Amino acid sequence: MTYTTQMDAAKKGILTKQMSDVLKDEFISKEDLLEGIANGTIVIPANKNHKNLRGIAIGKGLKTKVNVNLGVSQDKFDIELETNKVMKAIELKADAIMDLSTYGDTESFRKKLVEISPVMLGTVPMYDALVQFNHKDVKDITVDEIFQVVEQHAENGIDFLTIHAGLNKYAVERVDKNPRLTHIVSRGGAILYEWIKETGNENPFYEHFGRLLEICKKYDVTLSLGDGLRPGSIKDATDAPQIQELITLGELTKEAWKENVQVMIEGPGHVPLNEIAANMQIQKKLCHGAPFYVLGPLVTDIAPGYDHITSAIGGAIAATYGADFLCYVTPAEHLRLPDLDDIKEGVIASRIAAHAADIAKGIKGAIEWDNAMSKAREELNWKDQFALAIDPEKAIKYRESQMPEDEEVCAMCGDFCAVKRSKRVAKKDK
Repeated sequence: MTYTTQMDAAKKGILTKQMSDVLKDEFISKEDLLEGIANGTIVIPANKNHKNLRGIAIGKGLKTKVNVNLGVSQDKFDIELETNKVMKAIELKADAIMDLSTYGDTESFRKKLVEISPVMLGTVPMYDALVQFNHKDVKDITVDEIFQVVEQHAENGIDFLTIHAGLNKYAVERVDKNPRLTHIVSRGGAILYEWIKETGNENPFYEHFGRLLEICKKYDVTLSLGDGLRPGSIKDATDAPQIQELITLGELTKEAWKENVQVMIEGPGHVPLNEIAANMQIQKKLCHGAPFYVLGPLVTDIAPGYDHITSAIGGAIAATYGADFLCYVTPAEHLRLPDLDDIKEGVIASRIAAHAADIAKGIKGAIEWDNAMSKAREELNWKDQFALAIDPEKAIKYRESQMPEDEEVCAMCGDFCAVKRSKRVAKKDK
């Protein structure tokens, strides 16, 4: 039996190679996985041309996944460095990588990524439209040229595409009538806002959504419906433009599912702690349970240099209340392109947030990792503690920097080690 997409296969009861990969990594039954993909609450981004891909699923009942953003810019054009970032992200167990390059020979780098990456890859074709047609003003880039870039990314083997299809003319009116502190902070959203305002035409991704779906079906590309109007500041969170765009994304999700195209929904952004749960619930309701992919959310705007922490705080809460996929944020956010150290800090912070949420959600197998670490600590088994650590390298480095006289304990407690003392007393009572 043949199939066009992972969703089509699931509806036909076909277990694909990528689905088999997922069953090895997740505590989910074959039946529940097929049902989730068929009804849209689970996605497996898996372009037919990404030959060395390991299937990873995102969605209901699964472990929270983490994405890494990277890519070159005009001010920092270093392909070797970005390639090293890819390898570092994979080493750190990131689940996905997005190439957000905005300069140079983007297609060559994209093809290299597809060749070397076993994890799913994403891009934002609208960025690349400006790169490939940089001799033109934004308003002069044609609809055909925009879709030409979309198809190129799909043909290259990209597994999911961020497409800001919900930022239509009506949403533009909502932005103009509801002044924001930080207006539009999405690069893709700002480009389309300019294109719509300058041409007077409808967003091509919204007007020609069927054309977009045909490309996705051809290559089995997952749509990551972008939040072009996500809040870029705490003050703008959960405002009319954000919600208006989300309503439209929910409508488009149903259209995509009719054509067996998988969909994720992208979300905020900057959101105060007390509004995160509501944002997750609104998204799941308006977008019919489609997997939710969030940037952060950042819970305060005052921590440049530490936004991997503001993001991890928000990400843990967001995932607890329904987010399925966290886009990492590094200490370099709002400041510059991340280097290799920033990549590590961002991935580890997001993975901690994701795991903490998995415990809260009761994801099968999550708390067992913590229980194993606790057992190693109770036994003062340093070898196992390092093996179980999310970042063994850092744990070992800290331990070795201050070795105590009694190597069974740590330099903080020494002879006051509570574990050692209580175990000694307990043995006397036996």
